[in-house]
Amino acid sequence: MSTVYITMGSIFIAFICLLFVGYGSSQTSQDLKDKVSDIFGPIGTPTTATAATTAKVDIIEKGPVQQPTGDCECVAYYLCNSNNTIITTGENVIDIRENQGECPSYLDICCKPPEQKEKPTYPTPIPRAGCGYRNPDGVGFRITGDKDNEAQFGEFPWMVAILAEEFNAGTESILNVYKCGGALIHPQAVLTAAHCVSTRDKKYKIRAGEWDTQTTKELYPHQDRYVKSTVIHKDYYSGALFNDVAILFLESPVELGETINTLCLPTQDLVIPSGTRCYASGWGKDVFGKKGQYQVILKRIDLPIVERETCQNQLRTTRLGRHFILDKSFVCAGGEEGKDTCKGDGGGPLACPIPGEKHRYYQVGMVAWGIGCGEDKIPGVYVNVPMFRHWIDEQLAFQNLDSSYYQY
Repeated sequence: MSTVYITMGSIFIAFICLLFVGYGSSQTSQDLKDKVSDIFGPIGTPTTATAATTAKVDIIEKGPVQQPTGDCECVAYYLCNSNNTIITTGENVIDIRENQGECPSYLDICCKPPEQKEKPTYPTPIPRAGCGYRNPDGVGFRITGDKDNEAQFGEFPWMVAILAEEFNAGTESILNVYKCGGALIHPQAVLTAAHCVSTRDKKYKIRAGEWDTQTTKELYPHQDRYVKSTVIHKDYYSGALFNDVAILFLESPVELGETINTLCLPTQDLVIPSGTRCYASGWGKDVFGKKGQYQVILKRIDLPIVERETCQNQLRTTRLGRHFILDKSFVCAGGEEGKDTCKGDGGGPLACPIPGEKHRYYQVGMVAWGIGCGEDKIPGVYVNVPMFRHWIDEQLAFQNLDSSYYQY
């Protein structure tokens, strides 16, 4: 406890000063001495000192700190608003309030926590029983006014992006570079074009469930898987792209759901009627050449199947010349101005409706090559997938994988 002392000596000095003022200059020094002696006794006479008379001022220490007892928590005083609720917006910094002793620090006050907002919940993805189901209205939401042929989110659950890891010397980092499209035919197998993955020294991965390549805030996240092995058809000819088919086997299977599912495969050597309208999808360029731009959102186009002889005759009118022969490992689709698959769409599936099945598709082709892009009466050329059905079955059997995932 702190104490302040006021002594009699201090009082004496003050009294002498008052005497001088009161008497003035007309009084003699002897008269002054007589007055002082009458009050305090003879000047110069020693007196026995006793304990000094003191006046004490106490400073009371605060009591023990209490912990909050209500539905509040201790925060910095400037984080509590006038409603005694924690400020979460950074606005309205308040004045210092008197500490009531409920918080350990004098800079804290007891303040109610903000109301907790429930995190949004999403339905658990439920895959349909079977392959090849398209979601024409999308999954979770629908984009409207799509003037540039954007696919709906999750519209083509079988669509896969094939990426290659490449080293960027400038940033000394690994980049995922988009190479081609592909189709999921098994949770651990992707069907694509051989010309897309013929470079053996690259490390490939696939991305299933992708839609908008510039965001990660889609309703259901995409899934990446590394490629364990690549099988290319033994008769693949890179010069003319004959037998342009390959299968990527993944290190681990993807999880199937509403936005990730397999595509059905047709029976061996099935011929699709001319005029059947099918869907091609991909992130490839909108036009051929330097002016073309790769797409951010997955695009789709509907194209008619073109009969083989008609396709061959139309292709002979191009720089291929009048002696061109369309190999049996190809089928044709398109030939409508402004509608075609282009660079970057290679390996992507051409999916046609299964007769008698609503919104169900099988893979009739894979994007292979073309003359220009989107020219009138010049069809695009696709791998003839039905021709390779037996080969595909054999490759999955070698890997002990179930072929029922693409059967309908």
